[in-house]
Parts: sequence; C-alpha cells; structure tokens
Amino acid sequence: MTEFVSEIKTIPHSDAEVFRVLSDLSKLESVKDRIPEDKLRDFSFDANMVSFRVDPIGKVTFLVEEREPNKLVKFKSEKLPFDVFIWIQLVAKAEKDTRLRLTLRADLSIFMKGMVEKPMREAVDKISDALAHLPYDRL
Repeated sequence: MTEFVSEIKTIPHSDAEVFRVLSDLSKLESVKDRIPEDKLRDFSFDANMVSFRVDPIGKVTFLVEEREPNKLVKFKSEKLPFDVFIWIQLVAKAEKDTRLRLTLRADLSIFMKGMVEKPMREAVDKISDALAHLPYDRL
C-alpha cells in the first residue's frame, strides 16, 4: 500500500460539529460549488456515499466504511482498478479547536504509482485544506 498523509489542519469548530458534517456526506451537497469543475464534476451525495467524475479515470465512488463518533470516518473506493482507502482523523484540542489529518492508502502497482503519485499527493493536500475551511456550523 502506498500512503499519502496530509499536514495536520486546525479547524475552528468542535469535533462534534466537524464529525456531524463529515460522517453524513449529504451535508456536503451545499458546498459542492466550491470545487473547480475542471478537476471534478458530476457530483452526487447521500449520507453514506459520494461519487464524481474525474478525467481520465471516469466515475469515482467512495462509500463510508466506518464511523467512530467525533474521531474517525473511513471510506473505501468502489469500481476503481485498485483499492483506495481514506481516513479522516479528528482530535479535539479545545471546545472550538479540532485537528484534522487525512490519510489516503492505495494499492498501487509500481507502474500506477509512477503515474498517480503526484496527483494523489496534491489531492490529499487540497481535500484536507478544503475540509479545514468548511463552515461546519452552517452545514
């Protein structure tokens, strides 16, 4: 497994607020317009799934695999040529101070790793940054 880990991000909301949003993906529907359509498009959400189209891969779907209240949300890819797992870890430092770290693990062959390593590293950084800036108290 190849692993990509984001920097630890600080979110000025409680771990309960952050978990409430990230564990129910349908809450992200209202912020999908913040995602540049030249990168990802055709988003659809429900409480346990998010799917989108990304070129040149096609449709990508992630399903929530595990939830640990206020601490962890785990996702697993579906219908990709290799398995991808995403963990969003949360740690409360104070009432309105939550730390977030995103980890992506992918079962990549040497050939695939060379092709997707840079875009996956960039995606982990961009996703964790976007998650850190969501208006959790309004979602």
